[in-house]
Amino acid sequence: MALDMTKYRAVFLEDATEHLADMSRALLDLEKDTEHADAIDVLFRMAHSIKGMAASLEYDSIAEVSHVLEDRMQEIRSAGGVDGTEGLTLVFKGMEGLEAMIEVVRQTGESPPPNPDLVNALATPIAPAECQKKKS
Repeated sequence: MALDMTKYRAVFLEDATEHLADMSRALLDLEKDTEHADAIDVLFRMAHSIKGMAASLEYDSIAEVSHVLEDRMQEIRSAGGVDGTEGLTLVFKGMEGLEAMIEVVRQTGESPPPNPDLVNALATPIAPAECQKKKS
């Protein structure tokens, strides 16, 4: 008997939408204070949660984008913040990409195609000048 994925997809879409809203609020907080530890943690946790949910439903392209976004957030978290706009722009691009991919699932019920350009952009470590502890 095949598993009916409709219920699981609905839960995924609801949770992913909430996580993206949380990420959006956290990114606004991070723009105001580039060392906002709580905002950095929220961005990391939400990317991690979307990655896990997507992987469990075999939405591999969403899991891949979430994974590299999570890696960048870990980099920012380890550095204690983000300097400049490059890191913030990268996080925003990742969130936009996830939103578009999740919308594909919402519209088609299928996993979106891979997005190697976004993955490659997110996989590039943030320049040290953009991601470092600020000197007192």
